[in-house]
Amino acid sequence: MESNLEIDKNTGVKKEKKPPARTNLLQIVLITIVILFLLLFLFLPLISIFIKALQDGFGVYKDAIVNEETIAAIKLTFIVAIISVPLNALFGISIAWATTKFHFRGKNILLTLIELPFAVSPVVAGLLFVLLFSPNHGVFGEWLKEHNLKIIFSTPGIVLATIFVTLPFVAKELIAIMQATGSSEEEAALTLGANGWQIFWKVTLPKIKWGLLYGVILCNARAVGEFGAVSVVSGHIRGETITLPLHIENLYNEYHFPEAYTVASLMSIFAILTLLIKNIIEWKTQKEAK
Repeated sequence: MESNLEIDKNTGVKKEKKPPARTNLLQIVLITIVILFLLLFLFLPLISIFIKALQDGFGVYKDAIVNEETIAAIKLTFIVAIISVPLNALFGISIAWATTKFHFRGKNILLTLIELPFAVSPVVAGLLFVLLFSPNHGVFGEWLKEHNLKIIFSTPGIVLATIFVTLPFVAKELIAIMQATGSSEEEAALTLGANGWQIFWKVTLPKIKWGLLYGVILCNARAVGEFGAVSVVSGHIRGETITLPLHIENLYNEYHFPEAYTVASLMSIFAILTLLIKNIIEWKTQKEAK
């Protein structure tokens, strides 16, 4: 009768044989479905964008990028991201610190309100800002007119709409991390005489740095790619209030297909780089956790 024991070549100790790995039919089916789904709905559309963008040659591709309207859209998109992402990072740190380190009435309501941008359609969010700040029929329209301030159909309106739709990303990431790590180290630092700023910079920030960067990456990706809310508040003024997603829509609607695919390829490259950075951060986080 064949024994189910084998001798370890390194230690010389007998141990139980591992059963041969069996391929599960269900596992094969599920993996096949996933691969086919990714090919059909992710890789093929992504590849087709680059094929369409380059089908008329690199010269057309280059001209579409250096076009004045494209450059203006790129500048506005990154201006909006540069303003909205740091503000959301500051908000995320503040609310995560407040809700995980302190107990107060209404905390659950505050945590629920953070989810509001996920529940509200971006188009509805943009309409809310129009109803508030529109110079013609907005709640604060008359006051803004009197002080010669313009929010809707200008950069400030786009920034406000972008901040709204990207509000939860940093906050939710940091709240989860701070809840998991607890407050024991902060309490120990407090008993040793450290003040609030010292506790944050020396104790809390090192623990949340990768989570903060991860949330910022997600927030930035959404800020660059936001379409619905920005479309409502922008007014579609060429060269002034057109971001990259809106520029792609305009080019496509005007039958400038190679140019539209070219700008879409730029955003796809940005998305791929964002995913690479995101994966690096996840690897760093898992490495530090071990």
